[in-house]
Amino acid sequence: MANVAFIGLGVMGYPMAGHLKTRGGHDVTVYNRTAEKAEAWVKQYGGERAATPAAAAAGCDFVFCCVGNDDDLRSITLGPDGAFKGMKEGAIFIDNTTASAHVARELYDAAKAQGFTFLDAPVSGGQAGAENGQLTVMVGGDADAFETARPVIDAYAKMVGLMGETGAGQLTKMVNQICIAGLVQGLSEAIHFAGKADLDVEKVIGVISKGAAQSWQMENRWKSMADGTFDFGFAVDWMRKDLSICLDEARANGARLPVTAVVDQFYAEVQAMGGKRWDTSSLIARLEKGEK
Repeated sequence: MANVAFIGLGVMGYPMAGHLKTRGGHDVTVYNRTAEKAEAWVKQYGGERAATPAAAAAGCDFVFCCVGNDDDLRSITLGPDGAFKGMKEGAIFIDNTTASAHVARELYDAAKAQGFTFLDAPVSGGQAGAENGQLTVMVGGDADAFETARPVIDAYAKMVGLMGETGAGQLTKMVNQICIAGLVQGLSEAIHFAGKADLDVEKVIGVISKGAAQSWQMENRWKSMADGTFDFGFAVDWMRKDLSICLDEARANGARLPVTAVVDQFYAEVQAMGGKRWDTSSLIARLEKGEK
């Protein structure tokens, strides 16, 4: 059992912090910008809530966070009441935010200068994965810190891998999002085509999902896509944020991402249709706009 803090109780962080308490058996202190969310978490799980990130981090062996973007991450770490002001020597800060590799390296350097360390550890699996404790965690940072933190991270994960030095976790998450963007667009076009061809979509998916076309997206999203329902956890706004990070990194490293860039613009069309909070499978909506 360890003293643990969790900063950021959104749709991902709330259940992740819960697993650290219930599965991991750790003493957990939480902080959330909206205090009511932290109060609700404590009422549900026990533990403590803190008034600032610094207070949450004070005395903890491990401090986790899951916030929105680079600016949010800097605010809760380096801000006037940021967690880095409360970190004890030898502690480990584990960042589950999907952010840039640049900010991961910046915060690693700041942490090491203060006598503790930092792991970039973005996750994949969406809201369902967080709620079920079945996330994939891609980690960048020092190997010894990873080995120390891994048993704690296991509380909310089905797969935890050290991908390389600082920033490698975020870079791996970019690869993940690039794959998903192309897969969802392909699946959208396939379901749209099947409908236009007067095929029974359920029968088609039942067959092709057992062959080379199979994917998690196909298995878990085909029916809701065919029905035009998009009320799952990972919103289009978030995906556009993630793809922006991918495209920025590609411009810096020289990678060419033509499909990713096009799909990003397709998501912009979905946003313009009012789908900012629809889940990412809503790409099919732009193909069938006006038909239902």
